[in-house]
Amino acid sequence: MISTIPAGSVALVTGATSGIGAATAALLAERGAHVLVAGRDRVRGEAVVEAIRKRGGKADFVAADLSDSDSVRRLAREARELGGGRVDILVNNAGVFPFGPTEQARESDVDTVYAVNVKAPFYLVAELAPAMAERGRGAIVNVSTMVAENGAAGMALYGSSKAALNLLTKAWAAEFGPHGVRVNAVQPGPTRTEGTAGMGEALDALAAQAPAGRPAAPSEIAAAIGYLAGEAASFVHGAVLPVDGGRVAV
Repeated sequence: MISTIPAGSVALVTGATSGIGAATAALLAERGAHVLVAGRDRVRGEAVVEAIRKRGGKADFVAADLSDSDSVRRLAREARELGGGRVDILVNNAGVFPFGPTEQARESDVDTVYAVNVKAPFYLVAELAPAMAERGRGAIVNVSTMVAENGAAGMALYGSSKAALNLLTKAWAAEFGPHGVRVNAVQPGPTRTEGTAGMGEALDALAAQAPAGRPAAPSEIAAAIGYLAGEAASFVHGAVLPVDGGRVAV
């Protein structure tokens, strides 16, 4: 069954110019949402918007640098304006994921990872969730990672930032759920995107450890996000849904 979303919903998707974000934007638009495609690269963002419009969907691009808190707050304001005064669905998908030994991480790396992966979702929820609560409905989906739950060498910085997002998911469910706002997360495994292309065969080797034995396609992660954003998940609050080919099981 397709998880429908309320007619006329406005959805803001961060990191939507490629990969999982672009696939999520396309899926939500197909289900009738006015999708706000947020990202740094205007050329790629406009291409995503154009593709959605060609399929009959409604979309607009909103430029934002999520490493800058002022830009994050400006994104929330612009999203509300483009959405006719509201945002009904927020997908915190944008993330940065540098890998490497802990001792080689620079202070600027730590600051950037936590700014994009933790502070940006925090500020967007702070700006948008209270209005959702006032209206008595809304859905927030955070995009985490399987290494937020399972320790992995070289992934301490990235994994810890997403572990924080997992906890925020549960805390926000407790805070906003009683007012009709559902907050959940997806926890993807290895996914073949533009961002992971540089991993080469290492991505396949990592994926081979799971029962599925292969990397996910962005559309497969987007399908899980679409479920959590939709009405079929009306009784799902505070869940962190593994979408990792079974890696969590083994």
